[in-house]
Amino acid sequence: MRAIRTASFAAAVLLAVSTAALATPASAAAPTGSARAVHYYGHHSRGSYDYDGGVWGGYVAQGSNFRTVTGSWTMPQVQCNTSDDLFAPWVGIDGYGSQTVEQTGVQVDCSSGSPVYSGWYEMYPAPPQYFNDPVDAGDSFTGSVVYNGSGSYTLKLTDNTKGWTETTRQHLNARNVSAEAVIESPSQSYPSFDSLDFSGVTVNGRTFDAYSPQAIDSGQYTETGLQNGSFSIVPAN
Repeated sequence: MRAIRTASFAAAVLLAVSTAALATPASAAAPTGSARAVHYYGHHSRGSYDYDGGVWGGYVAQGSNFRTVTGSWTMPQVQCNTSDDLFAPWVGIDGYGSQTVEQTGVQVDCSSGSPVYSGWYEMYPAPPQYFNDPVDAGDSFTGSVVYNGSGSYTLKLTDNTKGWTETTRQHLNARNVSAEAVIESPSQSYPSFDSLDFSGVTVNGRTFDAYSPQAIDSGQYTETGLQNGSFSIVPAN
């Protein structure tokens, strides 16, 4: 979620960054189609600050003219440790060195005491929007964000296991200066899981590796080496 306590996750900023403070609940009302979602946290742009040790974990490519990002992942079974636990894997454009994020993914919310899974998209700074489709641990997902030109974006999320697809076309004045495949916890409190595997990550039709993306850690999780658009998020120790 651009990040999320509802989707697009991307974040609350590092505590050291006073201009983008830790995300707080934005509204008591659930986002559109989000009966499954319990809490809402908005994603905050990280600007030019270093992500490492913050709320994003995975890989971020920087540059210009990013027009497409696509990637797949499998949702792990998680153990909720506290009611603050919240995280989401997602793919997106922007958010590093810019004030927007265009993203789609799946979140896990532990505020009810048990993990609740939800699909979403977000065109930050607008709030995330949730899908009503069922989501469970073990489901395989493919997400994509495509820039069509003239401020138009197509965001698509597919549950390859259950067979549903959600597609939305949105407009935003954005810069297209980064592309990412990451996990995020706006609450800076992750549930426990063994591994989350990203695969087939491409940017502008090329393998993610071609853009020499920056590796970033988040919470108690780190990432394995990137190889042909694939990597895993695993416990750091």
